[in-house]
Amino acid sequence: MNPELLTRDLILRRLADHLDDDTLRRIFPDRQPDAIRRLLRGVPPAAGNAVPSPPPAQTQPTDRTAAGGRCRLFTDGASRGNPGHAGAGAVLFDEQGGELAARSAYLGTCTNNVAEYKALLLGLEEALSKGCVQVAIFLDSELIVRQIQGRYKVKNETLQPLFRQVRERLDRFQAWSIAHVPRSQNARADQLANQGIDRKNG
Repeated sequence: MNPELLTRDLILRRLADHLDDDTLRRIFPDRQPDAIRRLLRGVPPAAGNAVPSPPPAQTQPTDRTAAGGRCRLFTDGASRGNPGHAGAGAVLFDEQGGELAARSAYLGTCTNNVAEYKALLLGLEEALSKGCVQVAIFLDSELIVRQIQGRYKVKNETLQPLFRQVRERLDRFQAWSIAHVPRSQNARADQLANQGIDRKNG
């Protein structure tokens, strides 16, 4: 790879990680901050800067890998009790909206935030195994999203190693973005997370 291009890509990714929303709005008043971050990371924005919704839940997972290497990942962690019995859910879509993978896992006893990080790690591992080289990630945890973006510091000692693991896996992708979505747009991953908790009683 051309060292000049690598340097440019690295600069753009760091700008995407460290510029806050207010700065991006001042520079690009006609665009949403998350849309600008996606562009800086080389991830094409959705039409109208809207957050893409996942396809219907009946879409079946397949054994195929990601066509074109571009994927969308929705993850969610759930804890009944906070801390309490927890589960992780992740659903991965290809560029055409086909479901590549759906994963759920029982996590034992942990907090909501730990469950969110472990769900994200579960999803990233799946994305890497399916051949995704560019990934757009969507979570309904605003805290985790802002920590991954570098806008919030990770002060909790339990979360710090999980944060480092997430960033290490993100470095394996050519480009990535992460954005907050309302819970209603993350229903499939939430369903999978709760299935993970239910496994304890299965």
